[in-house]
Amino acid sequence: MIAVARAVNKMEAGGTAYLVAALAKALREQQELSQEDLGKKIGYTGSAVSAMETCAQPASDQMLVRLEEVLGSGLGVFERAREFIRLDRYPPQFKDFALLEQRALTLQTYAMVVIHGLFQTEAYARALIGGGYPPLPMRRVDELVEARLARRVLFDRDPPALIELVLDESTLRRIVGSQEIMREQLLHLAKCAERRNVTLQVMPMMRGLRGDHAGLHGEITLLETPDHHHLVYLQPQEESLLISDPAKVTTYTHRYAKIRAQALGPDESLGLIEQLAGEQR
Repeated sequence: MIAVARAVNKMEAGGTAYLVAALAKALREQQELSQEDLGKKIGYTGSAVSAMETCAQPASDQMLVRLEEVLGSGLGVFERAREFIRLDRYPPQFKDFALLEQRALTLQTYAMVVIHGLFQTEAYARALIGGGYPPLPMRRVDELVEARLARRVLFDRDPPALIELVLDESTLRRIVGSQEIMREQLLHLAKCAERRNVTLQVMPMMRGLRGDHAGLHGEITLLETPDHHHLVYLQPQEESLLISDPAKVTTYTHRYAKIRAQALGPDESLGLIEQLAGEQR
């Protein structure tokens, strides 16, 4: 078991699925369990266990939870693997930011194309990812949806992160998947807005009539690390740009502050979201 603990300490995202598979198989055999036996204990079929052990289908987040309960022996090996498995599923350009996001003290985002990933429902995320271009194999869609939903742990982390989201009104009116999916998504947003560590605002589509609109430069995410470093993350056309230069970070911080000031207040924003949800019937 000491060797197992040492192996987990050396986990790297690229080979985590193979390491998990090898550990699960070794621990299963140590306990003299067949694949069918283990499957029954963790709520999966023997073929699902086989697929995990051969890496034909890497362990899902829920399977890792069950493996920890049944095979972990208190070492937390599969629990610790969950973060790295999730990273394996993210697009390469997003992996570095994903780690930063999960550890962030504050996260402030302006989104103007679609609902921000942290706030997406499973149905909305599946319609969005599955409907993108170039088309993805269904298995890859499943992986990306699961990875996106796993980001929600940030909402309930201890200590809690302070999360701010300003959504352009167009993201609330743009139908993704179906009207029912959008209604469910809007209601989910309203529920998220009730969290004490979340502030949700809407930038009205008619803002430009006032003569100035700080959000026209595009989407932006500001992040504060546990070491109180401030970073800016941009993701144009699925590329990633992480900015740490203090002068540039200050410029983006000022821009975001103006965006937030120009948006509707939290209560008015919630009212608009609930109104639009009522129209998607």
